[in-house]
Amino acid sequence: MKRILTFFALAFLAAGTLQAKDYVISSPDRKTAVTVTVDNGITWSVTHSGHKVLAPSALSMTVNGREIGPGTRVKSAKTEKVKNTVTAPFWRQASIAESYNQLTLNLEDGWSVIFRAYDGEGVAYRFSSNSLKKGDRVTAERAEFNFSSDYTAYVPYTGTNGAIEGNPYATSFESHYTVTPLSGVRTDELAFSPLLVCLDKGLRVEITDADIEAYPGMFLTKGPGLSLKGDFAPFPKTVRETPTRGQVVVDEFTDYLAVIGENASKKSPRNFPWRVLAIAENDAALPVNNLVYLLASPSRVNDISWIKPGKVAWDWWNDWNITGVDFKTGINTQTYKYYIDFAAANGIEYVVLDEGWSAPLDILKINPDIDLKELCRYAGEKNVDLVLWAVSYVLDKDLEKACKTYSKMGVKGFKVDFMNRDDQPVTEQLYRIAEVAARYHMLVDYHGMYKPAGMNRTWPNVLNFEGVWGLEQMKWTKDDIVEYDVTFPFIRMLSGPVDYTPGAMRNALQREYVPNYSNPVSQGTRARQVAEYVVFDAPFEMLCDNPTAYMKEEQTTDFITAIPTVWEETRVLQGEIGKYIVTARRCENRWFVGGMTNWDARDLKIDLSELGLKGTHEAMLFRDGVNATRNATDYVEEQLQLQVKKPLQVHMAPGGGFVLVVFIE
Repeated sequence: MKRILTFFALAFLAAGTLQAKDYVISSPDRKTAVTVTVDNGITWSVTHSGHKVLAPSALSMTVNGREIGPGTRVKSAKTEKVKNTVTAPFWRQASIAESYNQLTLNLEDGWSVIFRAYDGEGVAYRFSSNSLKKGDRVTAERAEFNFSSDYTAYVPYTGTNGAIEGNPYATSFESHYTVTPLSGVRTDELAFSPLLVCLDKGLRVEITDADIEAYPGMFLTKGPGLSLKGDFAPFPKTVRETPTRGQVVVDEFTDYLAVIGENASKKSPRNFPWRVLAIAENDAALPVNNLVYLLASPSRVNDISWIKPGKVAWDWWNDWNITGVDFKTGINTQTYKYYIDFAAANGIEYVVLDEGWSAPLDILKINPDIDLKELCRYAGEKNVDLVLWAVSYVLDKDLEKACKTYSKMGVKGFKVDFMNRDDQPVTEQLYRIAEVAARYHMLVDYHGMYKPAGMNRTWPNVLNFEGVWGLEQMKWTKDDIVEYDVTFPFIRMLSGPVDYTPGAMRNALQREYVPNYSNPVSQGTRARQVAEYVVFDAPFEMLCDNPTAYMKEEQTTDFITAIPTVWEETRVLQGEIGKYIVTARRCENRWFVGGMTNWDARDLKIDLSELGLKGTHEAMLFRDGVNATRNATDYVEEQLQLQVKKPLQVHMAPGGGFVLVVFIE
């Protein structure tokens, strides 16, 4: 009979060699338990409150042809109990209470596998080694996720948005979710993570990875039976640069995943990425799960006082389409001075100069129609900062010089785009860009990017990430974004902020929407666009429409610009995946409550006592107007005196939303 070692028994016996085959570790609150079985291989299984979350699932790594797992002997086991508070700048809350138990199995030849079970967040494991040498190659990794029932899954296939140039691992990470039983997951397509599996009794488990550095990110594919398994982009063998934007695409792969200590990594990746199961007891707990952030490496920026989150006046979505001026608009100095004036007049911290300000293949060659030094001077006078767009590969070629040149000029950061991969060279590149940018006190917004995976904890100057099917899609597609908007916060946003780029002033009902490249229109109501500034995590948040449109809609603009981008607290009060969400966030003495629905009209009751409020409070409500079912731009802004003991009733039109601002005395 196998001997079961509990957390406390392990603590007592850790000093000696253990012959037991089963090791059990539980979260401090005893709700979540991980069982690790070491026999012919290493498997793990997970339960939560007595419910089976993960059936026994194998894990291993293969380095230089040797598989770490099957036949591996456990030399010792060590346990640790951790309880502390993690400061979380620019996250969805100012700090996080962290509580977990950790089990480290020390294997042969300097290898270890580490398991953690957290209170209220989930579980994770990672491999670690102190015996790797520069040039060693990881040739394979086995990461299985087996389930005991045919649960429903939300699967973001890479092919949904089209793999790039035939490379299944090249994707913009922007797909819709296919809702399917596990048995119906396609065998011929990759999915990227996070991927959500809905268990019984409202229990949810999200599969993803964290702390991805100098190693490829994890895709998922169908395994045998009711299984998913990790899949990883191999290390590129041959690549080429595209002549239009300088993107780098892979033509051939090697037969290995990663090389230890190469490709400009600062340190050997002795700690490999975490394989993560974020666990939630209901839908509403998913968007505020902090497991990915907690698993990330701590900050490498000692002084973060120079990092400034905020809102951004953006040019590309609105196609530089301002009107009523006496100059020809476009990518030129006069146009950007107009954007700067608009930002200054509305308390907007940044203006982005998107694609076209520099030569496509040379970031140090400025468009002759742009006087960047003059724009930096002018913006400085107006207390507005500038951020420059760049293709990641083009920036990386002249990284040090570009950061030195433009930071000296007064530029405050880069919007970095079109990575479209997460193999080892790209993950190393993005950490390198973040590090050099931080050295020059420059922030980074990663567009064209995989999910954050905790990089924003390690490099807090990286404020935002795309990896989301955002509002830019409305320039060219008829696909439904309204349902997606109340789906991805429960899945993708668990990993971190989203560069979704809301703020459309032209709004359309479902029956009348058509895509328009130069004058794009949002699906759903005006109030929904405003609500996105509360519901979506984004410390660096765009105003996507043009200054002319905002100046014509002064009331909406004033409401949007008054919404903060960083918060002391975040709670999801109500929500159901694909149907609706209500999120409450506190900044100093104000609570902002934002709600969004799918194409179904919805009546909600908002109980402010859930926020710890009592008595009567002044409030402002921005909601769908009575005629929002006829004209999506119809909204009402009203002043209220709210009695906390009486829930507030709010109606959302189809594709609608609302924002409630409650003032705390």
